[in-house]
Amino acid sequence: MITDGVLMLGVLLGLSCALIVLERTTGWKLFRFVPGMVLMYLLCATLNSLGVFGPDEATREPIAQVKDVLLPAMIFLFLFSCDLRRIISLGPKLLLTYAVATVSLFVAMIGVYAVFQGALHTEAWKVMGALLASWTGGSANMVAVQDILQAPESIFGYALITDTIMYSVWLMAMFASVAASPRFNRWTKADTSYLDAHTGAAEEQARPITAASLAIVLLGAVAVSTVAIWAGGLLPEWGTVVNGTTWTILIVSVLGLLVALTPLGRTAGSSEVATLMLFVIIGQIASGSDFSALTQAPLYLLIGVLVLAIHAAIMVIYAKIAKVELFSLAVASTANIGGIASAPVVASAFNRQLVPIGVLFALIGAFAGTFVGLAASQVMAAL
Repeated sequence: MITDGVLMLGVLLGLSCALIVLERTTGWKLFRFVPGMVLMYLLCATLNSLGVFGPDEATREPIAQVKDVLLPAMIFLFLFSCDLRRIISLGPKLLLTYAVATVSLFVAMIGVYAVFQGALHTEAWKVMGALLASWTGGSANMVAVQDILQAPESIFGYALITDTIMYSVWLMAMFASVAASPRFNRWTKADTSYLDAHTGAAEEQARPITAASLAIVLLGAVAVSTVAIWAGGLLPEWGTVVNGTTWTILIVSVLGLLVALTPLGRTAGSSEVATLMLFVIIGQIASGSDFSALTQAPLYLLIGVLVLAIHAAIMVIYAKIAKVELFSLAVASTANIGGIASAPVVASAFNRQLVPIGVLFALIGAFAGTFVGLAASQVMAAL
């Protein structure tokens, strides 16, 4: 059993390093079905379930303190690419489609939770809020909501498992929809000509990662995170949602959006360093999970299926009424549920020249996902 907090931190860092290297360099088929982030969760939760990590607070305090600093820094870095000027340039129709996708997931999550709440853990509303944050933003938003609400780590694994399985199924469905696009567009009587104005926009030339860029994104982000934590602790608290952590996340989110408008937003290595931080944060959360409590996991999977079914129904009805083409629906939905990693890929399956729309959709969620998840969690708590 590991009872040294620094040693436990070293184990989590080592696992993060190994999984990231294997995922990025081996090309193993395993990672197509189970992302490295999910393997990180499964490995750390397994080690904890086997009693490898000591349960006392002294053992877990160092990694908890590291996570407290890394979480705001990670969100700050993920927003470097979120240029509001590009998002506004998408135009009202595309933005409305994205908004409908987000609202449909919001409504579906609350409705399904209302039906099943009697069979769930008393604090399941926190976990559902975190899952919705992932499905309207990404994994970073999920862990942000989990941290703000202090969702029980023992059941947070259900959200991650549901997220992974449903995301994989949904992504396959979105790819399969490409073949049906012409028929769907004829059924909705959609006009696709307006997409021509956005073809090829927002393309960026890759910049090399240097010592200077790493200093900016790593040391600078940690410095911003530390100052934001200090400032957040000075601001007033209201209820269970608006606390020091909420203020900290809000501060780094606004700062990240401001940096995105400057040349610093194009600093090389920001997304890569943020991904490293995400692995460590997932490891810290998983180290408090116990697989002996997985008997409720099928119920959470059922909830995930129902939420996505309602989301799909609302999107199809909207498309018919507003005469929206399948491309916008599929990319907006994928940007919400899958985030930056999958929205551009789905967009390219329809038209390579429209990949930037997928990127910009996902960037909206990177900022908004946390706050959508928090809002839904409060509605579910009230129920």
